[in-house]
Amino acid sequence: MSDAQQEQRWPAPWSRAALGTAVLASLELGPLHGYGIAQAVSERGFGRPKGGSLYPLLAALEHDGAVVTEWQEGQNGPGKRNYVLTPKGKARLQSEREAWRTLVDAMHNTGGTA
Repeated sequence: MSDAQQEQRWPAPWSRAALGTAVLASLELGPLHGYGIAQAVSERGFGRPKGGSLYPLLAALEHDGAVVTEWQEGQNGPGKRNYVLTPKGKARLQSEREAWRTLVDAMHNTGGTA
């Protein structure tokens, strides 16, 4: 089992479904570069996303206006592309969190009739 699989707390389909929300949440406290986002998502229990899934997701979030990129010059090496949550991204994060809460509540509801 790889390190990423060991770090992952939930089944892979759940993690894939929630990865976009986790990425937006990782940017809530400020800009991060791709590696920083991968670390933050991993710390949230999603395992370490591979570049082949993370960077296309970041590109889609940028295309949708949820994030923008800023270039940060490197002090002793190459520069880095930082991702920044936009107001549209903050609203999307809030909406997605509410949707996840509703889903969790539905799972707790017994749905029985009296």
